[in-house]
Amino acid sequence: MTGFPAKAGGALRSGVDAVLTYGRMIRFSHTVFAMPFALSAVVLARRVNPIEALDLLWILAAMIGARSAAMGFNRIVDARFDHGNPRTAGREIPAGRITLRSAVLFVVLSSALFVTAAAMLNILCLVLSVPVLLVLFGYSYTKRFTRWSHLYLGFAISLAPMGAWIALTGSFSWGIFSLSLALMTYIAGFDIIYACQDVDFDRKQNLFSVPAHYGTKGALRLAAGLHVISFGFFWLVYLLFNMGWIFLATVTVIGGLFVLEHRLVRGGDLKHIELAFFHVNSVVSVTLFFGVLADEWMMRWMI
Repeated sequence: MTGFPAKAGGALRSGVDAVLTYGRMIRFSHTVFAMPFALSAVVLARRVNPIEALDLLWILAAMIGARSAAMGFNRIVDARFDHGNPRTAGREIPAGRITLRSAVLFVVLSSALFVTAAAMLNILCLVLSVPVLLVLFGYSYTKRFTRWSHLYLGFAISLAPMGAWIALTGSFSWGIFSLSLALMTYIAGFDIIYACQDVDFDRKQNLFSVPAHYGTKGALRLAAGLHVISFGFFWLVYLLFNMGWIFLATVTVIGGLFVLEHRLVRGGDLKHIELAFFHVNSVVSVTLFFGVLADEWMMRWMI
């Protein structure tokens, strides 16, 4: 009997290690970029329909399943390139910490979670779930033939707030469409910044990207332009949803964060790229959600 607790503890540690390993493979921490946008759509959907706790649970499950499936698929498809790129050679598949077979199983299970969650929300979500998965998987091939893969990535991720809205209201909204476009251009802009690290590798491998085509400085100018457009769509959300002063202040802060992000990589200096990519963009997304939440709470309190 004395060995049982030790075996149980070992199994628990192995399980935790496996979860952490798969979490690193799909960069689970990067969920913070899109999840707050989807949750913002949930908060705004309360204007149309009351939100049940179970609905929120299934939306979160759908988000986690879809993103996990998409990232896992991307790691499988790009394993050959990741192995040859010094920046990505340490990722879980090329480093041998996760086998291709295990990664495929992970993608299948994550896809099943997404489809199941969609089915639990409503029939329209179930019907749309497979096409959405195909769109998400399609991103992994775009760098083979178009430099605009960053925009495709932004589009794929921008489905999150619209999907959450449709799941809860069963309708279309120009306001949420604007929020999705804000997310699309925001994601595309910082993905271009991040891709500047791989200019030489992409050119050697004949992979397509904005930095590989236009150079780092040209890519950073284009990324800045996309973030200006994103800022404009945030303003459009403010107008279309008739938001209050808290959301207006939130948009102003986001504009300042965009400026900070581009100052960190000004002139093509990439030594602060991790700070610009992860930390600043995380603050953008979280600031948006809490701004929407506080603005909606204030408006209801005033009524």
